[in-house]
Amino acid sequence: MPLAPRVTVVIPCRDDAEFLDACLAALAGQQHPPDRIVVVDNASTDASADVARRYGADVVEEARIGIWPAAARGYDEALDGADIIARLDADSRPHPDWIARLVRGFVSDPELGVLTGGAEFYGGSPLTNYLGERWYVGGGHYWVKKWLGIPLVFGSNFAMRARVWERVRDLVDRDNARIHDDLDLTIRLRRADGVRYDPQLRMPVSARPLQTVGGLSRRVYKVATTFAASWPEGAAWRRREDDRWVADAAPAAQWTSDADDWTPEYGR
Repeated sequence: MPLAPRVTVVIPCRDDAEFLDACLAALAGQQHPPDRIVVVDNASTDASADVARRYGADVVEEARIGIWPAAARGYDEALDGADIIARLDADSRPHPDWIARLVRGFVSDPELGVLTGGAEFYGGSPLTNYLGERWYVGGGHYWVKKWLGIPLVFGSNFAMRARVWERVRDLVDRDNARIHDDLDLTIRLRRADGVRYDPQLRMPVSARPLQTVGGLSRRVYKVATTFAASWPEGAAWRRREDDRWVADAAPAAQWTSDADDWTPEYGR
C-alpha cells in the first residue's frame, strides 16, 4: 500500500435524504478527505440520490432492498481503485479526524486488515444513548469477541483493506436482507485478517432504531438469525479449527501484533 492509500467511503442509503445531507457535509469537512464517496441508492423514493450527487458522490443503484445487498454492492464498486474501503451509514456523523485516524492506523501497521470503533448515539434520551453505546454496541463488541475470537465489526464505523473484501465477498450472505450485515461480515473474518477495535475511533450515529422496544427487539433478534443463517461458520469450534489450519499451513500470514485486539493506540 502506498504511503497515501486511496480511501473510498461507502454509504448505503434508503429514503434518508435529510440524514445523508448531514453525513456528506461531515465528510466534506474531513481533515483527510476521502478519494471517493459511493452512495448506494437502495430503491429510494426521496431525494437521496440528488443529495449525494450535489456533494460529488458517485451514486450506484441496488434494487434489492436490504442493508446487506446495498452494502455489498457498494464494496464491490469500491474495489475499483480503493486501497481502503470505509463504511458509514446515512445517519453517521463522522468527526473531522475520522478518515485521518483510519489512514494512520493502516499505514502504521501493514498487517492491519480491518479497523473498527464504537458509537456515540445522538437524538435519543440520555438513557437511550447510554444503553445504546454501552449495552447494545459495547456489549456486542464484548460478547462477539468472546465467541468469535475477533472484535465485532460495527457497520456504522469501520474500514477494511480492499484485499479483505476480495477474500470474503463470495462467502458473506450478501443477498440476505434479514440479517445483520456487519455481524455476518465478522463471522466470515478470521484472526489472520488482522481485525482490530479502537475505542478512540467513535462515531456519532442516530439513536432512532433504539427508541422503541420493538425496534430494539428486532435488532437483537437479528443477532440470532444471523448466526443461524451462517451456521456452522459462526461456531466457536469451527473457528478454532480454521485458525489452527491457517497457522499450520501459512504461519507467516497470521496476525503478528500482540494478542490484545482492543487497541487504543490506533488512530491517535
